[in-house]
Amino acid sequence: MDKSKYEEAANRLDSGFAKDDDVFIDTHRNAPRPSPDCLYGLIGDIARAGSDNTEANAYAVAAAALAYLGVAVGRGPYMPIGDDWNHARLFFVHVGRSSRGRKGTAKKLVISRIAKAVKELNEHLAPQIHTGGLSTREGLALMIHDGWTQGKEEVPPIDDKRLLAVESEFANVLHQTRREGNTLTTALRDAWDGTCIKPAIKTNRVWASNPNIGILADITPIELRGLMASRELSNGFANRFIFFWAEGDKVNPFPKPTPKDAIDGFARRIADVLLFAGADRHVDRDAHRMSFSSEAASLYAKLYRGELRDRSAGEHIAGLLDRRAPMLMRLAMIFALTDKTLTIDVQHINAGMAWIRYWTDSVKFIFQSALDEVATEQVNETAAELLAFLKLQGKASRTELVRVCFKNHVSKDQLDKAIDELLTASPPQIEVETTPREKGESGSATKYYQLVANSENCANSDYSCGLRSDLSQLRSVRNVRIDPQEFAELADFAGLPN
Repeated sequence: MDKSKYEEAANRLDSGFAKDDDVFIDTHRNAPRPSPDCLYGLIGDIARAGSDNTEANAYAVAAAALAYLGVAVGRGPYMPIGDDWNHARLFFVHVGRSSRGRKGTAKKLVISRIAKAVKELNEHLAPQIHTGGLSTREGLALMIHDGWTQGKEEVPPIDDKRLLAVESEFANVLHQTRREGNTLTTALRDAWDGTCIKPAIKTNRVWASNPNIGILADITPIELRGLMASRELSNGFANRFIFFWAEGDKVNPFPKPTPKDAIDGFARRIADVLLFAGADRHVDRDAHRMSFSSEAASLYAKLYRGELRDRSAGEHIAGLLDRRAPMLMRLAMIFALTDKTLTIDVQHINAGMAWIRYWTDSVKFIFQSALDEVATEQVNETAAELLAFLKLQGKASRTELVRVCFKNHVSKDQLDKAIDELLTASPPQIEVETTPREKGESGSATKYYQLVANSENCANSDYSCGLRSDLSQLRSVRNVRIDPQEFAELADFAGLPN
């Protein structure tokens, strides 16, 4: 079906009608389907044990294990990239509908049982776990403070800066961010970055240096979309979290507990990993430099230039996924450390990338409606055609683009969006050249669009330009009449029950 049909059909979708013999796009979507590659090694073994004979989602159990280990290994292992030294801490948010997500069930194995068993083996290996909620910057700093003096009394510092904050109601955090003067979001950004958490009030002498904080949180999709203000989406707060969609995939009226010998076995394996990472030496920071194998470095470079920079889902979604590269680094670090090696290899990159794709699919599913997805695909297709045309033509005016490239079958709005996408890509894929009129001629200068130097290869790339032109996943449906209200309820993801 040619693109004009898609545009015509998409316009009709706004009213919810599809007349006889017309074509519209089926907007039903599958929920995110993570790859089994997410369940690598020790993480996978824990996930399967927590999911077997229960209603817990294995991938949600795995996320709990990753969050725990990312904190527990501490700041001894590090990965230098430029002037940044990356550590393995991660922020996860489990998104699922009430009573269907089984969010509490998924955390219990790791947080309630395995963590306790690790502490019983060696209390110096086990990180602090806080389940009382997050409210202020000062409260966060107090849990891992550097000590202070109050009159003649000296409060000693907490040397172990490892803290896993378990927030069963992430909506509470988002509510706090809306309060006037609340600085929790800034503190959490600092915590993800690993920089000192200092309260904004100069007279408050409680602060925490070298934090290694991870977050494991839960929220429903309706709460998340309703409470996530635009500033959190644009100020770098939201893209520090891995949002993943997971719901119970089994019905089991009589779930069984994970056997104690399995718990003890996982605790011993985790303790071995933590000893390897030097997690019991709380003040020895940046002591174990991690690196890529040559094969992993080549794979990471390919992903970095391509899929990790993909912006084909639009600016809104791309902004939420802006930290895919450092997230991949941190995930790969954890997977390597569970193998008790400081060398990140291809299998660790692949496991981490499976989580990046799961995160990407979840963000699209949660934050982007099916109709938005169709509109974005159309812009991507238009931009890809424009790039291919400029590769052959060299440069073209807007009139030439409309008449020659698109044969007068492109709307002004669609063309403008495609041009803007290419001009603002990172790096830009096209540029504008303004040619003034000949002396004595009336009229404004003519603008020509041309490829930016070294961007020719992008015209045939699926990812490096952040464009995709494949609409094969969109199914055409004919001869259907739908009541507008019924269609709206089906097409709008926000209509899912809480």
